Amino acid sequence: MTNTKPKPKVALARQLRKTMTEPEVTLWYRLKDRSEGLVFKRQKAYGPYILDFYCFAARLVVEVDGALHWEEEVMARDMVKDAYLTRNGLHVHRVPAEDIYEDADDVAKDIWDLAKELVEKRK
Repeated sequence: MTNTKPKPKVALARQLRKTMTEPEVTLWYRLKDRSEGLVFKRQKAYGPYILDFYCFAARLVVEVDGALHWEEEVMARDMVKDAYLTRNGLHVHRVPAEDIYEDADDVAKDIWDLAKELVEKRK
């Protein structure tokens, strides 16, 4: 008999997809388009963490940082998370939510460009 209950992080990721923040939703509408040949996943479970956005081909993690991320305790947790992801061969790109509010299209373009650059480096 197999256990069909999702792992805790996978279940949490599914829940977080339903409750994304406004900047995450805004960015997601620009990253979900696969016209660039790259696929981004949102709220992706990875090890002990949930990644805001993840592009497997580029091994790129995109984290959207709201005001809470400027608090010392949260910054410390983000540093631990980033170190873990980097040790596992991922590139972490943090985007202030404010930048998304100011020009989401430009932020998305920068992310697409970075993803394509990382894919080229892996060849």
